[in-house]
Amino acid sequence: MSPSMIYTPQPTPYLFGGPHPWSSTNWTSTDDRVRGGASHSSLHIKKSPNTATFHGTLDITTLGGAGFASQRTTTTTTAWDLTPYTGLELSIPHSDDKTYTLTLKDELLEKRPDGRERSGLVWEVDFRASEWDGGKVRVGWEDFKPTYRGREVEGARKLDLGGVRRVGIMVRSFFGEQEGEFELEVEWIKGIQASVREERGRYRDDPDASEGYEGEEWNEKGWKQGGDSRGLGWWSCCGIF
Repeated sequence: MSPSMIYTPQPTPYLFGGPHPWSSTNWTSTDDRVRGGASHSSLHIKKSPNTATFHGTLDITTLGGAGFASQRTTTTTTAWDLTPYTGLELSIPHSDDKTYTLTLKDELLEKRPDGRERSGLVWEVDFRASEWDGGKVRVGWEDFKPTYRGREVEGARKLDLGGVRRVGIMVRSFFGEQEGEFELEVEWIKGIQASVREERGRYRDDPDASEGYEGEEWNEKGWKQGGDSRGLGWWSCCGIF
């Protein structure tokens, strides 16, 4: 283990929220403005109740139908040990009807000489909160799909649950399928104990907007599901996530 890395103790299954107050300093926005888009996001913290609201505007006109907005953790020295759990649960008191994406990374690569982040594997899963499940979203580790530079990677290594380095929440346009104002209020994100795991349907989405700004990091057109492309061709613009 690197001497600069701190493995976060897990006295409770809560990664964020619950007994841990949300803090805006622990999160930062990564929106499509990094490549000329006009989407933007913020994280609004409430102390009572202890919640964080991910909100903003998803623009699809500037980039011809594409667009994304995201919030991700800022720490570069902390790692979460999630091996005691079978997945993650999100408590969502309020949400619109949009589909969101939860992302995890277990490796933060050294930055490029120009200061931009290098790409790496990102594990992601889509979700949509609804009243029928009481605002609780549960996803198992098997629901997370490894992606690299905007495409799902077949045969990729497994996520290192003993050292998760970054957590993120994103909303995407799906190349024009979603746009406009968005709002997602999160009460907590916590690990699911094996004894309370409840099976839910699997959610799929196009790949994460990725880590680096290298010209082809986020490719909404190139995403495929079941062998069919969601868009046309290979789009070589990117976001940072």
